[in-house]
Amino acid sequence: MDINTAPHKKAVKHRSQVPVQDIFLASLKLGLTSFGGPAAHLGYFHQEYVIRRKWIGEKAYADLVALCQLLPGPASSQVGIGIGLRCSGFLGAAAAWLGFTLPSALLLGLFAIAVQQMNIGEAPWLHGLKLTAVAIVAQAVWSLGAKLASTRSKAAIAIGAASLSLLWPSTLSQIIVIGAAALLGLFLQRQETALVQPERPRAAEDRPDAPRYRPAIVYLGLYFALLLLLPLLSRWANSGLLPLLDGFYRAGSLVFGGGHVVLPLLQEEVVAQGWVSQSDFIAGYSAAQAVPGPLFTFASYLGAIYGGAPGLAVATIAIFLPAFLLVAGALPLWDWLSRSAAMQRALQGIHAAVVGILLAALYDPIWTSAIFGPLDFVIALCLFAVLVFFRLPPWCIVIIGAAAGMLPEILLLR
Repeated sequence: MDINTAPHKKAVKHRSQVPVQDIFLASLKLGLTSFGGPAAHLGYFHQEYVIRRKWIGEKAYADLVALCQLLPGPASSQVGIGIGLRCSGFLGAAAAWLGFTLPSALLLGLFAIAVQQMNIGEAPWLHGLKLTAVAIVAQAVWSLGAKLASTRSKAAIAIGAASLSLLWPSTLSQIIVIGAAALLGLFLQRQETALVQPERPRAAEDRPDAPRYRPAIVYLGLYFALLLLLPLLSRWANSGLLPLLDGFYRAGSLVFGGGHVVLPLLQEEVVAQGWVSQSDFIAGYSAAQAVPGPLFTFASYLGAIYGGAPGLAVATIAIFLPAFLLVAGALPLWDWLSRSAAMQRALQGIHAAVVGILLAALYDPIWTSAIFGPLDFVIALCLFAVLVFFRLPPWCIVIIGAAAGMLPEILLLR
């Protein structure tokens, strides 16, 4: 019997029918095996949660994916959180997030320890990782630009965002750029086709099993309260892990367009303030491409560099907490969000702006810290070609890039 046509009481398992430990183990399996980035993650989720375990119906899953594409934050992690919330409430959401995030967070934490203890400095393979980052970010700009900045007005927003981000590098400028892009989207995108709307009416069993409105208001209220209060508390404390919590929570709250866009936000938070060297920052970003799970666990690496195991825990929780609160708060509002043409026009402007922000990050700090001559450019260009045209997975590119970084030393070219 098809899960979407079965009687409601038998269609999918309800929250009380899915033990929290089962959710954790299923998400841990995905966290250990999900290579390939957010798009691939959603495919793995569909196979595990919809096809194999039948914890959610096809249309409910599609609706949840669409909602998470609208929200800031890591879309694939948000989908997992939403499924856990639907199946077993708050504990289910926490278990789904923890299982999917833990493997890559621990692996990157171990890499951070290795980077510090080995005192790698300017090792040739580290320079190869920097060149890999050039190729990976360039591919992200190429791909996102084709999807999110394909019209004249969107391209203009992207170019303006890149220019302002480079000429006025600060966290405040990025917030202003995103806000201005939302306003421009409202006025410039009126004639463009809105996002495809989900079919209506939908059967009851296909709707997300959303929380009640009162808890949703609490989640959204907490999201905005932390966004406003953490900067004040951070300035008051001015030491310890509270500034780390503030910076990473703010970065997680402002990321539209995928995991790569977190790069410029985190760079402004940790490199500009001297918490992490630019060399270690680029090395960690490249290493994050080679592990399974969400790219946002790059924050785990940075937290470990900054403050060891406590820093790793605080950074990991802080970068994902906005996603958790937004999913829990936005699920009951999904019908309104999906029908709002104004909301979708504003989001088109924001998405174009994040292409520009990422383009600015491609130049500084990625390009400026990696490309020092023609040989570096040739290596980065070859890595980009292998990634885009031969479609090797990012973790393969990381290995090739590290090896290519040592080639000039072997050939005595550097």
